[in-house]
Amino acid sequence: MHRSILLAAWAVILSLLSSGAAYAATLAVGPNRVLKLPSEAARIAKEGDVVAIDAGVYPGDVASWPQNRLTLRGVGGRAHLDARGKAAEGKAIWVLKGNDITVENIEFSNTRVASLNGAGIRFEGINLTIRNSHFHDNEMGILTGANPLSDILIEGSEFNNNTVDYRRYGSLGHNIYIGNVRRFTLRNSYIHDASIGHNVKSRAKENYILYNRIMDERNGSSYLVDLCEGGNGYIIGNLFRQSENTDNPAMIAFAAEHNRDNPKQTLYVVNNTFVNDRNGGIFVNNHSVAPAILINNLLVGTGTVLVGPGEQKQNLAVGDAGLKNQAAYDYHLLPGSAAIDKGIDPGRSASGFVLRPGFQYVHPLGIEVRRQRGPIDVGAYEFMGK
Repeated sequence: MHRSILLAAWAVILSLLSSGAAYAATLAVGPNRVLKLPSEAARIAKEGDVVAIDAGVYPGDVASWPQNRLTLRGVGGRAHLDARGKAAEGKAIWVLKGNDITVENIEFSNTRVASLNGAGIRFEGINLTIRNSHFHDNEMGILTGANPLSDILIEGSEFNNNTVDYRRYGSLGHNIYIGNVRRFTLRNSYIHDASIGHNVKSRAKENYILYNRIMDERNGSSYLVDLCEGGNGYIIGNLFRQSENTDNPAMIAFAAEHNRDNPKQTLYVVNNTFVNDRNGGIFVNNHSVAPAILINNLLVGTGTVLVGPGEQKQNLAVGDAGLKNQAAYDYHLLPGSAAIDKGIDPGRSASGFVLRPGFQYVHPLGIEVRRQRGPIDVGAYEFMGK
């Protein structure tokens, strides 16, 4: 018995040694540390290391990270990488080349490159997770490469004012631009003010846009969400607002660029709250031959609900939805709202994905369980009597 336990322990140790995990270290970065700048850690980090970056501003510091399995984390508050016009490799503040990377509690701002697509992060590997981070005032917030094995997760993060002066340069910048990857998930995040570009643009084969606040607020964007190559899209429990000066009449676009003739794809748009302050416009523009399924959406303002093939179930289009403070983007329901108890159980998708919203967005960058009393309400929020 004791011999078998010893052999099992040795097997675990040998596995760790072979993977390099036994040598993982934590590298501390900060003004009062041996490593003063994140770029210094990038030059010496090993695979599997944790890089803990003290809160504060790191002006003009940019870096390329070739390692796999890194965790890059701000500690004691956000570490702010203010690029001040600089970029690593002419691409981004951070160029992440390795696989299985996690970025937490980091702020990225103010990078510029000659090709006009300077990003907070340019991701070139497989599998990336971003949490509790802020990307603003770059030409692109995040820009990823194309890899059919890669999964991208962004949660609890803010992206805003990542843009290019289109009228001057004829080029677009986007808050989020995901390449041809296997799966993209965006949840409980705050994406706003892309300014002519898109707030969220994705070429992923599967897209899960869940419980976010995605809006034009101070500036008008183009699309709020652009799933430009179709695929399977799940847009559930989000808050959307299109401004009066948006550059494109459609709020959500599906298969606008490729795969229009592919019938084996579907867009599910379920229990979202849309506010359209534009004169006219389109809530969902489906360019595909495959149907878009719209269920339990609250559609405030004028405009066409759906362009293209699809099914509509228990959506509510109104001029006044009884929202708590529409001007301040608080879309909770007031007592007496026409959306209360007017929804239906959305069931599951054809692939078995549960369409019923289990959560709802809490501003800023939060999430809470959606507690239902009676029939489900239409829109992104459940009225709880407050």
